[in-house]
Amino acid sequence: MNHTLSLIASRRSHRAYLPQQITREQLQALLDAAVQSPSAVNRQPWHFTAVQNAALLDEINQAVRENVMKKDPSLRSPRFEDEAFHVFYHAPTVIFIAGDPQNRWAELDCGIAVQNIALAAESMGLGSVILGMPREAFQTEKAPAFRKALFFPEGWDYVIGIAIGHPCDDKDAHPVQENKVCIVE
Repeated sequence: MNHTLSLIASRRSHRAYLPQQITREQLQALLDAAVQSPSAVNRQPWHFTAVQNAALLDEINQAVRENVMKKDPSLRSPRFEDEAFHVFYHAPTVIFIAGDPQNRWAELDCGIAVQNIALAAESMGLGSVILGMPREAFQTEKAPAFRKALFFPEGWDYVIGIAIGHPCDDKDAHPVQENKVCIVE
């Protein structure tokens, strides 16, 4: 198997990290991988903000928790029943990706970019987990302050994020469901 296919097969969603910060060189390589992602008509409808400020991550985590806990229990992840749950899994670095809401392909293009980041992290021996739940923080009264703190362009909003660090968990590959692929010749 070639190197790229091996990386795809070995990547896992890690949900526990050591407190050790990633290096500046590793962060720059991840951001380079992000901006080199393909996008529809090369519009690049994304903005990347890397956060290594634990206090800001804790504040966004708290806003997510408060918003999620307002929902009916059947509509929220059972992870929130544990008061120690942290939406960023205490990763030392989180990259927030904002998208241009006027671009119909922004969410798809941001998804492509986050996968580039995840594979780049794996190639450097780092762990990652792709995050949708932080969107909850951007549906609260604190959203404008978070958008400002994360330097989102005016009118843009959170699309997806990724937590990155040195993992301290061990995960098996997820089972691949049957009947998910067809070949038409």
